[in-house]
Amino acid sequence: MQKRTRQYEVMFLVSQSAAADFNGLIEHINELLARAHAEVVAMKKWDERRLAFEVDKQKRGVYILAYIRCDTQNVAHLERDCNISERILRCMILEAEHFTEEEMKSADAREELRVEARLRAERAAKEAETQGPAVTVGAPQAEDEGEGEESGADDDSNESGDATN
Repeated sequence: MQKRTRQYEVMFLVSQSAAADFNGLIEHINELLARAHAEVVAMKKWDERRLAFEVDKQKRGVYILAYIRCDTQNVAHLERDCNISERILRCMILEAEHFTEEEMKSADAREELRVEARLRAERAAKEAETQGPAVTVGAPQAEDEGEGEESGADDDSNESGDATN
């Protein structure tokens, strides 16, 4: 059977919680595209906005736009993988034969995606740092017990030292 490769425009809608790990999200999308044997021509973050209606109880979403070249038979597999994915709320795949390769490449912003992923990760690390340690319920950790024993041992030696004087 003859393979027919065409150009496609793919719009991914993801929740803001999935976009919190932006680098992981972009890697997930690239993995889905690789599974479909699609060649990514361009990819960019299109927008982040309030949705017209709730999708999977999400009121806001992030749109990722990709231009790909893919075998026509693999498009159905890509769509199925996107529908199964827990990170992707919706996916729309359209033929993009009306775009020239130069037009698609001009929309490429993969470097900006990497920069945004790094900035989001740094911001999350800074927020975690400023919030301090998380409150945990349960028995103290082994490190805390060890510190308590050491300070208790110091107190015992001081008391015995006082008693001998």
